[in-house]
Amino acid sequence: MIALVHYRIAAYVRSHRVIQAFLPILLLLSFVFASRAPRGQELAALTDSAVLVIPLLAWAARGLLDTEPDTQRTVSATTVGGPGREVTAGLLAALTVTGAFAALALAFGLLLGLSATPTPTTLTAAAALHGLAALTGTTIGALTSRPILPSPAVSIITLLAAFVAMLLLSASPLSWLTVPVTAWMKAAGNDTLTTDLAALTIPSVLWPLLGLAAYTRLRRTRP
Repeated sequence: MIALVHYRIAAYVRSHRVIQAFLPILLLLSFVFASRAPRGQELAALTDSAVLVIPLLAWAARGLLDTEPDTQRTVSATTVGGPGREVTAGLLAALTVTGAFAALALAFGLLLGLSATPTPTTLTAAAALHGLAALTGTTIGALTSRPILPSPAVSIITLLAAFVAMLLLSASPLSWLTVPVTAWMKAAGNDTLTTDLAALTIPSVLWPLLGLAAYTRLRRTRP
C-alpha cells in the first residue's frame, strides 16, 4: 500500500496535474492575502484561507484519483491484495497531496499575510482548521472523482455545488448537516474559535468520515 501511495503521488506529479491545482491555489492565496491582516485579525485571516481553499483542495484530490487509468485500478487492487487496500491507498495519496497544499496555504498566510506574529494558540487553531480543510477537500474530491461520476462536466459541477451547499447549510439552522465552515469564520471573527474549536471539530471530522465511507461503499460496486 505504501508503494502504491508513492506511485499515485508520483504519477500525479509527473502528469503535471499538480500544476492545475498549484497555480489556482497560489492565485487564490495572492488575492486572500493581497493586504496583510491587521494586528488582532490573524486567526480570522487564516480561517478565511482554510475555508476558501477547500474547493481547490477537492480539485487536487479529484485530479489525483483521476490520474490513474481505469484499468490500472484493477491491476493495483490485484497487486496490493484487494480492492479495499487499493481504495485506501488512493485516499491516503489524495490526503497527502491535499495536506501538502493546505500546509502551503497556512505557510503563505503566516509568511506574507499577517501584520503580526500569531500566538501559539492561534497558530494551533489555524493549523487544525487547515487540516480539517484538507480532510474535507479530500472527501469532496473523492466523491466527485471519475469512478463515482464518470462525466467530467457533471463531476466539476457537483464539486462546486457541494462547496456552495456546504457554505449555505453551515450558515443556516441546519449547520449540523455539514462541515460548519461558516461557523469557523464566525468564531474566528468573534475571537472565540480557540474555545469553540473542540465542539466545531466533531462535525468537521464526522461528515468527511461519513463521506469517505460512502465513497468506499460506492467503489465496491463500480470498476
